[in-house]
Amino acid sequence: MNDQTGDQTPAEQDEKASSNALGNYIRKARQDARMTLREVEEATNKEVSNGYLSQLESGKISKPSPHVLYTLSTVLRADYQTLMLRAGYILPGTAQRKAGVKHGRASTYAIDNLTAEEESELLEYLTFLRSKKK
Repeated sequence: MNDQTGDQTPAEQDEKASSNALGNYIRKARQDARMTLREVEEATNKEVSNGYLSQLESGKISKPSPHVLYTLSTVLRADYQTLMLRAGYILPGTAQRKAGVKHGRASTYAIDNLTAEEESELLEYLTFLRSKKK
């Protein structure tokens, strides 16, 4: 396909969409504050350059550091938590689970790094542990 998303996986498309959401939010906050890119750079004591901010706003940079987001939230008077969420950071107390849904731990995300044999053994052990609880 010739469109820009034709060669991207769904995860890459989601990441691009969320980075654009962050960039659009930052751009709107900057415009609402009636500041130029260079004025933001000066207000942050050059912690955030106008070039970096431009890349954030265009979505070329998708995950700025929490420090950069905090600096921008202070200068632009934007909500820090909103910036963090739009950048893809998970904040304590923001993830809501439905009743009966179990919480995944970090180890559940490590399954991508297991060999087929390790995964099989892990599932077998999990079955054993669950059978003991009955």
